[in-house]
Amino acid sequence: MAINRFHHFSVLIFLLLPLFLQFHSGKSELQYNYYAESCPNAEEIIKQEVIKLYNIHGNTAVSWVRNLFHDCVLKSCDASLLLETVNGIESEQASDRSFGMRNFKYVKTIKDALEQECPMTVSCADVVALSARDGIVMLGGPRIEMKTGRRDSQESYFAEMDSLIPNHNDSISSVLSRFQSLGVDVKATVALLGAHSVGRVHCVNLVHRLYPTVDPTLDPHYAEYLKGRCPTPDPNPKAVLYARNDRETPMILDNNYYKNVLNHKGLLIIDQQLASDPTTLPYVEKMAADNGYFQDQFSRAVLLLSENSPLTGDQGEIRKDCRYVNSN
Repeated sequence: MAINRFHHFSVLIFLLLPLFLQFHSGKSELQYNYYAESCPNAEEIIKQEVIKLYNIHGNTAVSWVRNLFHDCVLKSCDASLLLETVNGIESEQASDRSFGMRNFKYVKTIKDALEQECPMTVSCADVVALSARDGIVMLGGPRIEMKTGRRDSQESYFAEMDSLIPNHNDSISSVLSRFQSLGVDVKATVALLGAHSVGRVHCVNLVHRLYPTVDPTLDPHYAEYLKGRCPTPDPNPKAVLYARNDRETPMILDNNYYKNVLNHKGLLIIDQQLASDPTTLPYVEKMAADNGYFQDQFSRAVLLLSENSPLTGDQGEIRKDCRYVNSN
């Protein structure tokens, strides 16, 4: 009888130990409908704000997607990107890697709507993730079911941005390596780069492919169009000088990007390298041929990225204002 009791006790300890460790460490996993009890309308509020902003400023949807990429690739999906420079914190927005990013002020619009409904409940990190999800839908992309429960960092990673965020001039092998270190495989990385099918690129990031001589991997007619958009080799970074990533469907998240890449019309060096690297070319060809396949892979890739090392449980904090840690 004593042995039997001991056996039951051992089984109970075995079953409860993971829960104890989770509670003791302060960690918990992301989950679907994390705010179901604490703020049941949270996801709907974010969605409606994203729609309202899109109808006034269509480019906000592109910004939300880029925010997710920059925030999650760096260290963690923890809204460190949104912190402004104050009291010893140097904003990641001031880095060269953040060149061209905009619409941060409208994150406050979304967060204020949440604060009105559920004060100090919904994290800025989840605002970054869910606004990207809803922005993708506004851009004609797939609806992605996302887990929530991320918490906000209390520090900026400005000093590490150059080493951790891939650059458009990096080699495809280094970009693949960086993403693989985050658990994002080759196919998912190729799909993520499909986000380049929307938005635009400033001439500052293009002119090295046009001047003094045209990059031989660029389609000559396309190069002439780009020269029309970027007429000088030294554009003013503050001037509105840019080329659309995709001239045919510039605000639709679709597989035209891959068709352009195969036709030597990739804007950035990293885009064009997708078609010349034997590890990525088969996926480029498959995504170019099948928009449904691209959207499926894009959904999977966004989920992988959005769940990179989140702060959960009692880690970090829930910021009241996404621009500042609560102590500021």
